[in-house]
Amino acid sequence: MSENAFPPGTPVCVRQTITRSGKSIETEVVGTVESWEDRPTGSWFTHGETGKLHLKRLMLRKVDGEVSLLNIDDGTTIAKLETTAPGDAG
Repeated sequence: MSENAFPPGTPVCVRQTITRSGKSIETEVVGTVESWEDRPTGSWFTHGETGKLHLKRLMLRKVDGEVSLLNIDDGTTIAKLETTAPGDAG
């Protein structure tokens, strides 16, 4: 998944599946892309660039103005929307 496909200003629907203790939870967030970042996790035991694991993070602004920072991983799907309408915020 490329952030170039979803530049700032793009309305999107982000779906994530989180599995913990054998149970899966699906979440959905609708908003407009504010920014993409590769940020370190802060974990001391990872070995990536600069000795830390970097995660892709997506900042979205929901219709109600709330800003959400999402970690993007293999369990994430992002769909481009035509528009974000009131009531669509997840």
